[in-house]
Amino acid sequence: MAVAAGTVELLERETDLSALAACLDEVRAGSGGRVALVGGEAGSGKTTLVRRFCATARVDALWGGCDPLFTPRPLGPLLAVGESTGGELADVLAGEAVPHDVVRALGRHLRAVPASVLVLEDAHWADEATLDVLRLVCRRIESVPVLLVVTYRDDELERTHPLRPLLGELPPRGVVRRLKLSPLSEVAVRELARGHQVDAGELYRKTGGNPFFVVEALAAADGSVPETVRDAVLARVDRLDARARALLEAVALVPQRVEPWLLEAVVVSDVERLDDCVAAGILVADTGGISFRHELARLAVEESVAPRRKLELHRKLLAALAEPPSGEPDPARLAHHAEEAADGDAVLRWALAAAKRAESVRAHREAAAQYARLLRFATALPGAERADLLAAQARACYPADLYDSGIAALELEVELRRELGDRAGEGDALRRLSHFLWCPGRTPESRARAEGAAAILEELPPSRELGAAYVNLSFTHAAASNVEEAVRWGMRALELSDLLDSPELRAEAMMRLATARMDVAGLLESASVAEASGDVHGTALALETCAGAELALRRPAAAERHLISALALCNEGGNELTRLYALADLARAELDLCRLSDAAENAAQVLRIPRTSTTPRIHALVVLALVRLRRGDPDVTPLLDEAWSLAEPTRELGRMWPVAAARAEAAWLEGDVAAVDGATAPTLELARELAAPQHAGELASWRHRVGLDVGDLPDGLVEARACELVGEWAQAAALWRELGCRYDEALALAETENAHELERALDILHELGARPVAAIVARRLGRRGPRRSTSANPAGLTSRELEVLALVSEGLSNRSIAGRLVLSERTVDHHVAAILRKLAVRTRAEAAAHAVRLGIAPQRQP
Repeated sequence: MAVAAGTVELLERETDLSALAACLDEVRAGSGGRVALVGGEAGSGKTTLVRRFCATARVDALWGGCDPLFTPRPLGPLLAVGESTGGELADVLAGEAVPHDVVRALGRHLRAVPASVLVLEDAHWADEATLDVLRLVCRRIESVPVLLVVTYRDDELERTHPLRPLLGELPPRGVVRRLKLSPLSEVAVRELARGHQVDAGELYRKTGGNPFFVVEALAAADGSVPETVRDAVLARVDRLDARARALLEAVALVPQRVEPWLLEAVVVSDVERLDDCVAAGILVADTGGISFRHELARLAVEESVAPRRKLELHRKLLAALAEPPSGEPDPARLAHHAEEAADGDAVLRWALAAAKRAESVRAHREAAAQYARLLRFATALPGAERADLLAAQARACYPADLYDSGIAALELEVELRRELGDRAGEGDALRRLSHFLWCPGRTPESRARAEGAAAILEELPPSRELGAAYVNLSFTHAAASNVEEAVRWGMRALELSDLLDSPELRAEAMMRLATARMDVAGLLESASVAEASGDVHGTALALETCAGAELALRRPAAAERHLISALALCNEGGNELTRLYALADLARAELDLCRLSDAAENAAQVLRIPRTSTTPRIHALVVLALVRLRRGDPDVTPLLDEAWSLAEPTRELGRMWPVAAARAEAAWLEGDVAAVDGATAPTLELARELAAPQHAGELASWRHRVGLDVGDLPDGLVEARACELVGEWAQAAALWRELGCRYDEALALAETENAHELERALDILHELGARPVAAIVARRLGRRGPRRSTSANPAGLTSRELEVLALVSEGLSNRSIAGRLVLSERTVDHHVAAILRKLAVRTRAEAAAHAVRLGIAPQRQP
């Protein structure tokens, strides 16, 4: 990067430019859309890289930048794109469109123009609605002829950052290309420093190769190397006169960019110095407005503004933005400047409007932040109004997974309602607090608040709030596998719905009753009722719950059908929380159906999405552990240890039994009878107490295999499991086969004394790649290792090696294969080396040719 203002020389970015060009070529060739993720620290040159790419490719990119406001504007970067496109997209964005409406309009625009480039800059600042749009566009990218370039600061994504779940969901291959901009090398820094009177080695040491730091240090007037970039920026600023510096201060207080009319309203005559600031390389001006060349420079100038001057400028900005020359005032921007101006009345007005606007477009995180801002200035409001604001903040926190903030808000609301003597409000707030506490696994507290809510509301006349409390108690007991209590509270809610003539309460009660009873037909009816009323969220929730019942009954194929429908609805409605549960359940269904790679990929996707809700994470950890265990891959124990640490404190059977069963399977494979006993005994006793037949049966089956006592079990076991527990192994195997559970079929066959049945078990296990169990069965047959079929597999490749060979034949690299199979790259290296050795070939191309001859890969067309 050269230092002269307005000129840029890119060093050590050729590979990145080529990668972007290759993505655009694929789009132009009709291969569908592509996503390029450009990550790097602040100052690494992300914007410069993308602008150079667009200039070189000669494309007029649609460009949207995210606002670095404390609380970003919902759909802020898309508004900028809409201004550029006009038409339907602009009209949709001008209203209160939800994200999937924006995606449809954007998709129609992009399909109507030649292959184009859409840039979303600084996605680490994106609001939740923008992230929802980005998530939906990425899921549909192959149907849209566009290269979507997303830039973000990868060093600012802490575990709970809202961008991280989205990045975790994106596939590691195919349509997505991930670019990481590294610091410049010392050689590049020396090249940039040529002609300047500086010690290039010292410059590299102090800047760490950060391109922006290097450029600003070289631009310092005296050629010295400042200790910090702040010194470098301010050294450049100090060369300007007082009026130009005053203009820079005003621009610095407006995140992202300043409209010309706004700048004129705030600095008046000083606007004449704009050309000086641009010529100095500090500001850039285009049709969209005026902004700093780099955000770090803006921050440095903003921090240098004196407090009194800062207050004065924010007040001027607030007044000007309240009366824009065209269009409606932007409440999010006004709320930001109102808070900075310490204008409490303005905060109350504009933050409330911004919160409601954010909620209307499902930007829940931004809505929660605006309500929090409101509450900081709401101390003089009447108690009832403050309680309503706390309830609204918690309502926004729930879908945003901001449980700590939501719980704190609800606890304050409960106290406030109690002080006001609002018993109905107190009871309802306790009910909502109960639900919040359940998700992160604080189950004793959740149950206590649920019971407290019902006790308070029962003192009052029958109400919709009391019905909701009964429904919540039914859910709480169903989650704890306490069917009797769950049904009792569900029936009370149902009776109350008739008394109040409330169809909505009746629908909720029916769904909870069906959940408690694992009544698949009832859950499907609940889904139909929700669908008929246009309730996309309720439909998805009912289908996901129905799938959970199917999985408990060991009907994974049916579960998969419901989950596919639920996921489609979640994608349409932006329901990310239910989607997370559905993905975890889909991974389990795929595991039961023996599609191990698919199961591992979906489980890994859940684990890449940091959420407070523990249930999906527990299930995903168990699925990934079982995939590794059954394949004979390493690193099983850490996954199960984490799952147990999340599940055991809840004392909920639904969270505990999958982990206990997986630990028992691992112990069985090791032949450790004591470990099987330790893994199953406590959880099995809980399952007996709660009369939970399916969970009890799963745990008892592992005890039965090692000769441990199983005791009395509840009625209602899955028939295949019941056959196993009385030693009818062949019949159990037949039933497992009908259910599509081939691994369970092989395990049942492996317990027989019949050599033919053992041979069948071994065939299935080799087909599935279940090496550890195959080795056990082979020993029972008096053989070692897999049988070789000279016709189908003359080289004696293992099932995993055959799987890797098929992917090699597709042209995938070892890194891509590792991502597909959820293995380490080193493990794949070992597999590929073994394949080449067994096939007696030297290259991957020769191995791919063998794959075609073996029937593993199709013949490629010339």
